[in-house]
Amino acid sequence: MNDRERWLDRPRNVTRLVLGLYALCAALLLAELFYEKHGHFAFEHWFGFFAFFGFGAYVFIVLSAKALRRLIKRPEDYYERGDSDD
Repeated sequence: MNDRERWLDRPRNVTRLVLGLYALCAALLLAELFYEKHGHFAFEHWFGFFAFFGFGAYVFIVLSAKALRRLIKRPEDYYERGDSDD
């Protein structure tokens, strides 16, 4: 196994990556001020609507996946229980 240090192993690089993502999100949100929107509904013209809608959809998907996991999860030995080759 290769134990060489990778670039994401350094906390400084992870922090830079997260800050860069925040800066990109803020820049895209501010870019919304400089173009004209052609939405079909009035709420599509609100500032930041699609950013907040996308974040809300993300939260919904994560929370619904957590709830779905509770419904369909199997025991850890689910596939091994049927083996009775004694």
